Amino acid sequence: MSFPSIFNDVIGPVMRGPSSSHCAAALRIGRIARDLMGGDLHQVIVQYDPNGSLATTHKSQGSDMGLFGGLLGWDADDDRLPHYLKGVEEAGLDIQIRIEDIQADHPNTYKLTLFNETEMREMTAISLGGGMIEVIEIDGNPLHMMGDYNESLIYTERPEAILPILEAAANAFDEVKIHRGRLPLIQIKGQAFLPADLRTKLLQTGEVDRIKEIHPVLPVRSRQGLAVPFRTCAEMLAFNQQKNWPLWKLAQAYEMSRGDLSADEVFEQMRSIIQIMRSSIDSGIQGTTYEDRILGSQSPNFQEQMQSGNLVPGDALNQVILFVSAMMEVKSSMGVIVAAPTAGSCGALPGAVWGVAERLGLDEDEVVKAMLSAGLIGVFIAEGATFAAEVGGCMAECGSGSGMAAAAIAQMAGGDLSQALSAASQALQNSLGMICDPIANRVEAPCLGRNVMAASNALSCANMALAQYDALIPLDEVIATMDAVGNSIAHELRCTALGGLSITKTSQEIEKRLQMAEGGEEGLTTAARRFKIC
Repeated sequence: MSFPSIFNDVIGPVMRGPSSSHCAAALRIGRIARDLMGGDLHQVIVQYDPNGSLATTHKSQGSDMGLFGGLLGWDADDDRLPHYLKGVEEAGLDIQIRIEDIQADHPNTYKLTLFNETEMREMTAISLGGGMIEVIEIDGNPLHMMGDYNESLIYTERPEAILPILEAAANAFDEVKIHRGRLPLIQIKGQAFLPADLRTKLLQTGEVDRIKEIHPVLPVRSRQGLAVPFRTCAEMLAFNQQKNWPLWKLAQAYEMSRGDLSADEVFEQMRSIIQIMRSSIDSGIQGTTYEDRILGSQSPNFQEQMQSGNLVPGDALNQVILFVSAMMEVKSSMGVIVAAPTAGSCGALPGAVWGVAERLGLDEDEVVKAMLSAGLIGVFIAEGATFAAEVGGCMAECGSGSGMAAAAIAQMAGGDLSQALSAASQALQNSLGMICDPIANRVEAPCLGRNVMAASNALSCANMALAQYDALIPLDEVIATMDAVGNSIAHELRCTALGGLSITKTSQEIEKRLQMAEGGEEGLTTAARRFKIC
């Protein structure tokens, strides 16, 4: 069983691009596909279902950039990613994108057919939100691969013939499964790949066609016998009955169990993340430039107006708005950001936490504790709902970020565990039903405003909780409601660019203007012409 990790599912990845469910997730899928071909790729056919989100958003929201970067073996924060077409062209990689009915059950489904001179492989994977993925099929074999293990795939027509050899080394594996699809294989999950002597022995039997090694793509691995102290807020409260720990310490205990980490390792890993967040905010305030976006750099002027006294006094709120805006502008200019919990909602949580911390004069350790607390609220959301706007609307992204930030702010202001949980519950309740309708098919607007709203909501709900306002509905029940509401939002209003603001006349005019700015067919590289939809 796989459990959410603060550093896998909630706070991260460190990345470039407008969307974690499109860019970072696609890149991880591409990395796995590259491993499946042993790094030797000549041609790739990419299929997106016309009823899914990727059919209309794969280019503008960064799926192409992420997937192609992954196929090239790049990391999610690689500075070459904005120039992915050039990279593909230099590598001589032929990629075709087809919009076809592939009977996909999930809106973020990638079906890849991979070729080189000696073999062809098929792989289907889905993006789960926040950069998380699952490979659900390889070469006709339904399977489960999250990118949190070293995975060895042993291709053999007669699995039983080599099982005795594997059983002799069973202690080295976490899990062994036989799959009898189009090309039968044995899937082995472990903390390492097969030892060299065992690999040689298997190949010498004459029963094994190939052995593939799929590297993990997540920072926190899974392992055999993995257990966590609690999975819901109610279970956490029961666990904490005799301990009376604050939320951040409970988060630390959870991640120590989940990631097999020491208390210091958890704390310092979060410190490195909040430092990246602050660096991104500072960079945004200095001003950002990027040609292919619909909103320019606005946060420097906001800071100037704030310092000149031209804005309605807001103290912490105006500081938060500035920081949220700066982070969102770094994202839209392809700078390095942390998806928290997603790239589309990357401004609300760090903007709120760092903004309030600055106004309260808190040191870096307190920001680490706040972000750990936010991370644990995110774990409960990941367990009971989703971070994917394609599944749950903007409520899943900005709504989640708002609930996480509310708990963090309440803690930073001296609130106890009960008040932090109340703040999170109230913020999530206020976010129910938010749709995802990106203007001009870009993750910039109304995303900026909704990130600011999410952070403002978080600050308000934290103060309400500190003033003993009654949240009424326990956090677990609110999260279950989020999931139910998300499932009932119309397909067109869940990040498909088929409804809401995305189909207004002005939105469509902006999108046409952006397409013309790319230069039409004459301005495209040879690689770009190849990627036209078939």
